[in-house]
Amino acid sequence: MDPSCQAEACSLQTCLNKNTYSPEKCDDKVMRLYQCCMNMYKQGSEATSTACPKREVVERRLAKKGKR
Repeated sequence: MDPSCQAEACSLQTCLNKNTYSPEKCDDKVMRLYQCCMNMYKQGSEATSTACPKREVVERRLAKKGKR
């Protein structure tokens, strides 16, 4: 089984590699990763993934975008 949110993180990395000078073109992929991470964090307080930033970072970003 793949680690949590690994597919979303890889998709984001691919997008960033293709859009080096326009990372804003990958905003949708960033949000998909953060949504995946938030879903993972909601499953349990011990949830972790190398593909995800810390829970506080995810919560702050989603709150900024109004998607929490």
